[in-house]
Amino acid sequence: MSNGDTEYKITDIQARFAVAVREGRAMNDVSWTPGRVLLSNRRLILAGNDGKRTVPLSQLEGLGGRHDSNQSIARVSNYVSFDLGEQVLLVAAADHEGFERDVYRALLDQRTLMAKHPAVEGGVVQETGWEQARVKIDENGLGAALEGGAFVEFDLDDISGVDAAKRTVDGEKQPVIEVSHTDGGTSIETHLAGGSRLMRFVEAWLQKGEQRSTANVDLSSRDREVLMALYSGVSPFEIPAFLGSDVDAVEETFERLIELEVVEEVRVRREVALNSRGRNIASEAMNEQ
Repeated sequence: MSNGDTEYKITDIQARFAVAVREGRAMNDVSWTPGRVLLSNRRLILAGNDGKRTVPLSQLEGLGGRHDSNQSIARVSNYVSFDLGEQVLLVAAADHEGFERDVYRALLDQRTLMAKHPAVEGGVVQETGWEQARVKIDENGLGAALEGGAFVEFDLDDISGVDAAKRTVDGEKQPVIEVSHTDGGTSIETHLAGGSRLMRFVEAWLQKGEQRSTANVDLSSRDREVLMALYSGVSPFEIPAFLGSDVDAVEETFERLIELEVVEEVRVRREVALNSRGRNIASEAMNEQ
């Protein structure tokens, strides 16, 4: 899973790190070590007062997951866990999201995989062929430049589902990730395929979008009524009459739903549209009726 022939630095930060698992056993006496963390497209280097440790990214088996073996670790709200099989290293950076994104950049930027886009559009299966795609991580999610010239953006806020499967790609069974997302307001499904290790990290990154869209939101009955009306195709301007509600009350509901990141403002005159998170919540609410 090399990333070209040239090694380059991605980030150099001050952080804390610890060993949570050693030789397959969880450590009970874990303590955080302050130091310097250097990350390139090939390796992770942890430098502290006790010396320096270099971890080739090729040894990395997985990312994420909590390893709160003692209070020292449990008190830290965010850290990145590096699963090396028999050992797990933890790195806690001040800018957790930025560092985590940099780690995925180190693992995925400029990797080549296969893509079928769109595999499904508006609920209809498309006769789309597989083509090579080059991947790039950015602040919003993941982008894929297709061999045919198209560019597919997987904005984490627009991802509503990520499913793993095995499919035949160019005559071979390969791990495939089926990504449900939106493109210009249209619900589509894009399929990505590649080696098992590469796809493990692609799936982990895209699942962060799925987790955002399915996160629990504390909604009132009126909030849900508005969401279901939008989901059913009722125009935002028609919702007060549709629900028999005061215009100002509906405006307040829109404001609250925007703050909860369930709908997005389309125009200043309070036209809104459901995003992936809102569609999931509205669909579940309707199923409960």
